[in-house]
Amino acid sequence: MTDTTVLVLGFEPFDKAPLNPAWEVARTLDGKTIDGARIVGVQLPCVFGKALDALDAALQQHRPSLVIALGLAGGRTALSIERVAINVDDARIADNAGQQPIDVAVATDGPAAYFARLPIKQAVTAMRAAGVPAEVSNTAGTFVCNHVFYGLMHRLNTVPAWAQTRGGFVHVPYLPEMAAALPGAPSMAVETQCKGIEALIAAVLRHDPEQQDLQLSAGQLH
Repeated sequence: MTDTTVLVLGFEPFDKAPLNPAWEVARTLDGKTIDGARIVGVQLPCVFGKALDALDAALQQHRPSLVIALGLAGGRTALSIERVAINVDDARIADNAGQQPIDVAVATDGPAAYFARLPIKQAVTAMRAAGVPAEVSNTAGTFVCNHVFYGLMHRLNTVPAWAQTRGGFVHVPYLPEMAAALPGAPSMAVETQCKGIEALIAAVLRHDPEQQDLQLSAGQLH
């Protein structure tokens, strides 16, 4: 039985949508084994603050060696591995609790930004090799997705218990059933999205963390 746990986080539906592909992927992967690691899917509320409470609970319960958080980015055509999380909440719309923070720090004691703790270029190569459109993205936005991404990286960089834990964030496209109501909107089947995230996880698990991408060596940006 494996001692390695990979936590895959996905948000609940938001903005009146009936479903969220991020959660559909996370719940589909829940219970699978990839390269000897057990996958645990956890749903996060699309709510500032409460999403980080749920993250903390999941970290404590599952003690993962790798955390991949997923979020919806409607309009994107590929799975987008985010490079950097920034220390600001600036919501274009309200979250599921009606909150709409403007220009508020995610962590008042944190740096301006953190890089993902993933070999992002190698992961993109692996995902494309699996036949899944993938890319590196340099903007995770300023909504709850970035809130969780920054909160995750802040914990991995400041809490000794998580010093060796790797983590990052991936934005995913609409599902076809969502795009059907949005003429011209790009989409990707949940099976394809799962295939891409599985390839990403395998690439990270096989990668030597001592040989991370150059941008990861800095850890954080002041």
